[in-house]
Amino acid sequence: MASGTSGDAETDVRWLDGDEMVTWLAMVEVNTAIQSAIEDDLAPHGLTSGDYGVLARLSDTPDHRLRMCDLAEALHVSPSGLTRRLDGLVRDGYVAREASSEDRRVMMAVLTDVGFEKLRSVAPDHVATVRRKFIDHLSRAQLRNLSAALLAVQTGTALAQLSDQ
Repeated sequence: MASGTSGDAETDVRWLDGDEMVTWLAMVEVNTAIQSAIEDDLAPHGLTSGDYGVLARLSDTPDHRLRMCDLAEALHVSPSGLTRRLDGLVRDGYVAREASSEDRRVMMAVLTDVGFEKLRSVAPDHVATVRRKFIDHLSRAQLRNLSAALLAVQTGTALAQLSDQ
């Protein structure tokens, strides 16, 4: 809806001004284009960006394992959404589900050696896409400024979620 548009029920809406609208629409377009390119580049490897995200998150942990609830939170998916996503990765042998050695009620997602090798083989294509579609279009100063802006949004969103609880 265009900025300045209002009706009786909408008088309290803080419509986006011109700069805000340009920024928002550019962010949506860039995100959509990059995600589409990433999906296209991962498809020949038999992975989706969601699959890649699971493998990458698990690879970043010291022992390549996370509690299922923590992985779901990190990936911004519901526990049932994570279960569905992991089903294919488990079937392909990239991830295993294991009971926690500390609390048998807790299930862990574990990156297998096969999964780590899959990630290692796919990562160069993924990074090339990220560079080609995003990083290489920014100067170092722009990259730092964008990082600061995105971190501010991330922090603000996290704080808002905490206050909603």
